[in-house]
Amino acid sequence: MIRMVLSLIQALLFVVSACAVKDSNFKEWVDWAAIDVSSETDFSFDGIDAEALRVTDGERQRCREWFDKNIRLADGTASKPVYDFTVGGRSLRRHTDEWNFSVGAESAQGAKYRGGKTTEITLTHKKSGLVATVEATIYESHATCEWTVYLHNAGDSRSPVVSSFYAADCALSIAKPQLYVSKGSGADANDFELHRSFVNMIPMRFNANGGRTESTLPYFNLSGKNGGYVMAVGWTGQWFTSVAQRIGSVGLRVKQESFRAPLEAGETVRSPLVSLTFYDGGNALKGFNMFRNWESDCVYTESACEITTAGLANEFSRETADEMIRSIREMPDSICRDVNYLWMDAGWYTWNTSWYDSVGNWTPDPERFPNGLAPVAQAAAERGMGLLLWFEPERCCKGTAVYNEASRHEGWLLTKDDDVNMVNLANDDACTYLGNLVATSIRDNKVGLYRQDFNFTPLPLWEDADKTLYGGRKGIAENHYVTNLYRYLDRLIEVNPGLIIDNCASGGKRLDIEMSRRSIPLWRNDYNCANEKGEVKPDVLEATQVNTYGLSFWMPLHGTGSATSGEYADRSNILPCAQRPGYQEVRAFMTRNYYPLTYGGMRTDRFLAMQYGDKDAGMAVIYKRADVQDDLYLLRPMGLDADAQYAVWDVDAPQDRMTYSGARLMQYGVSARINDAPKCAIWQYEQVGM
Repeated sequence: MIRMVLSLIQALLFVVSACAVKDSNFKEWVDWAAIDVSSETDFSFDGIDAEALRVTDGERQRCREWFDKNIRLADGTASKPVYDFTVGGRSLRRHTDEWNFSVGAESAQGAKYRGGKTTEITLTHKKSGLVATVEATIYESHATCEWTVYLHNAGDSRSPVVSSFYAADCALSIAKPQLYVSKGSGADANDFELHRSFVNMIPMRFNANGGRTESTLPYFNLSGKNGGYVMAVGWTGQWFTSVAQRIGSVGLRVKQESFRAPLEAGETVRSPLVSLTFYDGGNALKGFNMFRNWESDCVYTESACEITTAGLANEFSRETADEMIRSIREMPDSICRDVNYLWMDAGWYTWNTSWYDSVGNWTPDPERFPNGLAPVAQAAAERGMGLLLWFEPERCCKGTAVYNEASRHEGWLLTKDDDVNMVNLANDDACTYLGNLVATSIRDNKVGLYRQDFNFTPLPLWEDADKTLYGGRKGIAENHYVTNLYRYLDRLIEVNPGLIIDNCASGGKRLDIEMSRRSIPLWRNDYNCANEKGEVKPDVLEATQVNTYGLSFWMPLHGTGSATSGEYADRSNILPCAQRPGYQEVRAFMTRNYYPLTYGGMRTDRFLAMQYGDKDAGMAVIYKRADVQDDLYLLRPMGLDADAQYAVWDVDAPQDRMTYSGARLMQYGVSARINDAPKCAIWQYEQVGM
């Protein structure tokens, strides 16, 4: 009875959210009020050993059978594909007889995506010129598959109206699972906090807020007693996902939230990408780690890796090239040895009155950099470092070079105010222009790490463009824009092989699996920003710990920074992608398996501990916060080989190594003494006698 009442309250709140203004604080509040009705954040995970983490033949087979039946439609029935769309009011899944299906050959592994075998399934509409192409890839070794649906009007006239365009509309076989979902990036201390919820019979609705991942992240782990699924959505816009409990299964729907439009002759639109990772057993940590390993092995670009950066110039800096080169040459060898990139943020171009109102001038300020930034990059290269450079290419301020060029072409510019206008990437020519401009700037200035920021909400501009540029066809501007955003980023890498892209959008407001295919987030949360006086929030270190704890479930590579100093600050900023050198050896473990060892919230009277590594070696960071009274923390590591022997030690006392079996460590643990508070202890382990 109580659960039924809670379900009704939650459903009402989701209705309120659907009616709320997108990109509003009220919508974000309602979204999380709805999730809080059924969820908890103060929970723990059961331990798990190395054997239980191993991807099994059964998991691979379950993934393959589901993929062949529901995506590739290899049995020839074509009765119930998991994707769906409506053409002229008639659903694909209800009227498959109106479509001709053709399944292409499965590619060799890695032919298109690293570690994957890709198939194209073609559906041709018998009554119009519409052709649907499903690009489907299976990653057999990771028990994971993904797919995207493309709709193309091959006819010579406008198509019937396409609507209800679902990348996924299906039921997953799982009874009464727990749902794990994370808070998005609202520039709050508890961003990325993981919630565990029951699944409601009334659909639970999750979506972006104004086209960005402010309310929730588009990642979901459905964990049942005998197995589960990790699902990710790839759509850097207004994505939508609903989850609902059915009898013996969970209903899942994924789409661009609003799309209803006929297609012009020759026009193509696409669905979000959806990935599914299949795992057995009742421990959600297996699913999380299988997903992380797939992302590391198959999703990230080959150049993406854990990195260390150091500041060279912030948005208020006015140093000249000569001054920067002198600073680089005077840097201590100890810093240059550990730092991969020197970070040059906004403000390197010609200013109007500030860095913010001058975005759209993507040539270096000629007074400060008469020969461009290449000499600065060369000076960094001589010390073994690359140059990281900030851009915000999609926004252009009135009077800047990009604004002036876009204004000359119909449909290239979406206007809002003097400082916030958007280059309309939905226009192919505008996208090509911007891609070539920025790719050339990156090349000429010898940039090794391109930092892309995005400091405004796109959805209202997309909705206006639907009316003013696209004849009232709902969702068309967003669809073409998001599609071309990926084309734009791919162009940068094509022109600059090996380029690493940093994905920032006022922090982590553009986090999804399609962006992970091209980028990594080096600045995940604007909560860590200092004010104009250089001051940070008093709880920024606890927030940094919480953000690391939460985002690590979904992403092996991420980073941030804070203007704080001291050992506790340095250890709170231990990250795969760090903005201060040091702790290189332990940071290297953070791209392997992840194990949350404690509660992961903001309370200062409780320990927060996380472990990273695999069965061979790893580390744990243990934060004794200011109000913790106990001097002992019982460290029980996970993911070990029960039969192996392990050395374990505090990095501050490496001479005091202890050796235990994996079984003993996982069951009984080892006591870590931490006398002071706040204080962080780092413990390492490695298998011995191999």
